[in-house]
Amino acid sequence: MRAPYATDPGLSRGRLVPEEESSHRSCFQRDRDRIIHASAFRRLKHKTQVFVEHEGDNYRTRLTHSIEVGQVARTIAGTLHLNPELTEAVALAHDLGHTPFGHTGEDALHELMAPYGGFDHNAQAIRIVTVLERHYAEFDGLNLTWETLEGIAKHNGPVVGPLPWALAECNAAFDLELHTHAGPEAQVAALSDDIAYNNHDLHDGLRAGLFTDDDILHLPIVGAAYAEVDAKYPGLHWNRRRHEALRRVFGVMVSDVISTSQAELAALGATCVEDIRHAGHPVITFSQPLWRDLQEIRAFLFRRMYRAPSVMKKREEVTKVVLDLFPYFLDHPEDLPERWHQDVAAATNRTQLARIVSDYIAGMTDRFALQEHARLFPDSRAARTG
Repeated sequence: MRAPYATDPGLSRGRLVPEEESSHRSCFQRDRDRIIHASAFRRLKHKTQVFVEHEGDNYRTRLTHSIEVGQVARTIAGTLHLNPELTEAVALAHDLGHTPFGHTGEDALHELMAPYGGFDHNAQAIRIVTVLERHYAEFDGLNLTWETLEGIAKHNGPVVGPLPWALAECNAAFDLELHTHAGPEAQVAALSDDIAYNNHDLHDGLRAGLFTDDDILHLPIVGAAYAEVDAKYPGLHWNRRRHEALRRVFGVMVSDVISTSQAELAALGATCVEDIRHAGHPVITFSQPLWRDLQEIRAFLFRRMYRAPSVMKKREEVTKVVLDLFPYFLDHPEDLPERWHQDVAAATNRTQLARIVSDYIAGMTDRFALQEHARLFPDSRAARTG
């Protein structure tokens, strides 16, 4: 039984290009399926989460991260009696706009795009699903429902101030009411992202040898989880001990979101999804004590993992890749693949051309960006070490 404030597919605000509805799938199921079948979704397999894709087969990539976010989101949405298909669609799409090399690539591309409107991976995800996926006969993009687009655009909260240009273009055609919060399903997707990366970054950091199990025993939630495992399974092999502890950390975060959000929803007394959009604050949330604990875990990861010397060295190398590729293609747009030539021919100024080059580079996987850089700059150190 769905809650009265769950998003009802029968009341969807529809698609930008009207389509006949499916007889056996809801509109949100179709959105989710289109995202899974999108080229940009497949490319996430070879895009950095923290470690560059080729550094190891066992580290998370943007694809495995997105799948884990989707799994957490389905669990929370089901328990809160929300719409699981819409929740999963937003969860799976939330990182579609990421560049090669993760936030490192995004920082470099944003710097390069500063004279042309900047770059933002959330706005780029909207651009991908509204413009850049070009497979359907009747429209560009995936022609997703208003609710799914809203969720992708606003899952982290209202978008205020000057809009990223890619989001502004979409919003001009299909008003996403960016000043309000998203519906509850998108809020679930946002918290599921936090849960997934706080858990798996601990796991990947341990696997990479950036810190040890003993190094994290002082952390809130984590230390208690290890102690529980040690009490229940004394002498357990280190790998099983680690897995058992971190899955307990995972469970604490999920349980906290569910119980806290249930209380928030009850206090709000929402009777429809619009009550949640206009509540003025998120209703899917961590408790304050757990949020403080997560901030401490995050600070540890930032210090020991995201800014570890080996990670920073790789960040330098891959930043150079993006810094070299962008100006090359901006000055030689004829070297872009054939599918981009029509866009280049239609460009009337350097800003439009820069945005085309940005779209191309943002869509690259780690390995393709490294291969292109090695081909175009064979004497570069980044090409030799990539």
